[in-house]
Amino acid sequence: MGAEAEVMVQFQHTIPVLDVPCCSDLDVKSPETTILQFFPSIRSGSFADTGPRRFMEDEHIRIDDLSAHLGSLMRFPKPIAFYGVFDGHGGPEAAAYVRKNALRLFFRDTNFPQTSEVDDAFLEGVESSLRKGFLLADLALADECNVSSSSGTTALTALVLGRLLMVANVGDCRAVLCRNGEAIDMSQDHRPTYPSERRRVEELGGFIDDGYLNGILSVTRALGDWDMKLPRGSASPLIAEPEFRQIVLTEEDEFLIIGCDGIWDVMSSQQAVTLVRRGLRRHDDPEQCAKDLVMEALRLNTFDNLTVIIVCFTSPDHGEVSPMRQRRLRSCSFSAEALYSLQSWLDNNGSH
Repeated sequence: MGAEAEVMVQFQHTIPVLDVPCCSDLDVKSPETTILQFFPSIRSGSFADTGPRRFMEDEHIRIDDLSAHLGSLMRFPKPIAFYGVFDGHGGPEAAAYVRKNALRLFFRDTNFPQTSEVDDAFLEGVESSLRKGFLLADLALADECNVSSSSGTTALTALVLGRLLMVANVGDCRAVLCRNGEAIDMSQDHRPTYPSERRRVEELGGFIDDGYLNGILSVTRALGDWDMKLPRGSASPLIAEPEFRQIVLTEEDEFLIIGCDGIWDVMSSQQAVTLVRRGLRRHDDPEQCAKDLVMEALRLNTFDNLTVIIVCFTSPDHGEVSPMRQRRLRSCSFSAEALYSLQSWLDNNGSH
């Protein structure tokens, strides 16, 4: 995986774009000239580690060319890519089920819309389809006999459609965009300490005890966990409804980090972006950057499983030369006199 996706279809519509971090829908427009000139060139890398835990409960999916998986006859803007991190709890079964069935749950069973031109109706259809996918996954976990009712998973997905990046989140995994070196959160952690989540939980009869939903769970949204949601159909403080954020990618948008909470427990979004950006400028390997981010979280004594996906939006030859590399290049320049002296020294040493 990681091959560049071919760009074929142009946007016909200017989509609302994120300019500063916020918790509401994104509504700041990007300059049209920048939008028309840029197409993302998709490549990615990932790394996962059990960390200090005894068992691995994380799962992830990384597809740089989604059209190859959904069928050549289906019509989508290009490039189209799909990524997901699923952080399980109460056992690995729920996360493993969602990862294994992700393409069916999020695309095939939801009548995912097709088009070669992006407009408002298509974008509404995409969001509706992904929302339906999250809810279908939640219901499927209730009916799956191989998944315990006490097993659940958070889920964060990122979909690239041409220039559009759409992130859907349930739980406390996080997606962070690097825009010109600045970290921009593309998701909100659904934790009991988040004020709007706490209000929602308490309005539905739940309670927060020492930072845990009903004294049990450290997130307020998750797939599965049906022992906390039953009876089915009733209003529950724990929900599977995803929150969405979307953005039109421009030349300023360098890469996206998707990570489970084991990363964000020990470092900020900006710290992670700075580390990955430095690595990409040094060796341009998103897989190595994902590993470096996991290793840094371990060094900072995280206590959880660790999973990271790095999605790059620019080709390897697009990035700027780093200041360090520029300094090294300058230090290697010689005058004609210096070159002559060096050659004389080499000749004399060679004669001994």
